[in-house]
Amino acid sequence: MAPFGDVIGRESSLFAEPVKDVKVSFEFFPPKTEKMEETLWSSIKTLEDLNPDFVSVTYGAGGSTRERTHKTVKRILDETSMKPAAHLTCVGASKAEINEVIQDYWDAGVRSLVALRGDPPEGANRYEAHPDGYQNAAELVAGVSAIGNFDISVAAYPEIHPDSPNLAADLENLKRKIDAGATRAITQCFFEADTYFRFLDHCDSYGINVPILPGILPVTNLKTLQRFTSACGMTLPAWLGEMFEGLDARPETRKLVAASVASEMCRRLYAGGVKDFHFYTLNRADLTYAICHMLGTRPTGTGK
Repeated sequence: MAPFGDVIGRESSLFAEPVKDVKVSFEFFPPKTEKMEETLWSSIKTLEDLNPDFVSVTYGAGGSTRERTHKTVKRILDETSMKPAAHLTCVGASKAEINEVIQDYWDAGVRSLVALRGDPPEGANRYEAHPDGYQNAAELVAGVSAIGNFDISVAAYPEIHPDSPNLAADLENLKRKIDAGATRAITQCFFEADTYFRFLDHCDSYGINVPILPGILPVTNLKTLQRFTSACGMTLPAWLGEMFEGLDARPETRKLVAASVASEMCRRLYAGGVKDFHFYTLNRADLTYAICHMLGTRPTGTGK
């Protein structure tokens, strides 16, 4: 992918024609404070107008947000038209405890889960499975499938999970999750369309043929993103840092640039055949709404 500035002025812009066949989904995280809850629900109601395919709600390391996640998922189910997908991890709980959570979701009417191994709990520097728990995400997917006919999403890593020794091991792990019953994969964020397309080629070579949704993270704070990508072993292109250089004190300009950069990548993905996009919203609607708008996604009944 070329820097965004390189495409400005091209006669055949990717934005020349609106598109009508895109599906979107959104990720939220459970709020910690009353103020954060207000922000979250304002964002949920704004993005609900875009008729997402589903929305996911994250789960803290070691199950630290279990109750808040469940509360948020249940409220989305009860108070909106959207289909919630609850994140679930293996960390810090026995199979019996996790199965109880799964059954509670089923009884509440939730039919979609995102099954993850999970990150180490705070203070730990490596993942260790619970002695009586699910050992990995593939086992968790099989456990979920045994309890109910859930729609199950799993994670995929275009630039390899930091715990994987190599690409082959990472793809074999993804294949085990799919074979256990997962119905789709959602990628970790990336910042160049070619990264995603190379990953699809690798998945195809391993017989992985479920939908693989690209995870889109609009850049809101470059310094935070640099720390995150460094910890995860992800590539942060030099041109992306240059795009946000000098904008620390200009939040509104930073938002405009962020929306433009993410929209350009999404349109490149669309030009390559991608029709489903998953957005990491960080519980804020403005950037995600703008990118969806530029992709052609409109509120129901207003031209979509």
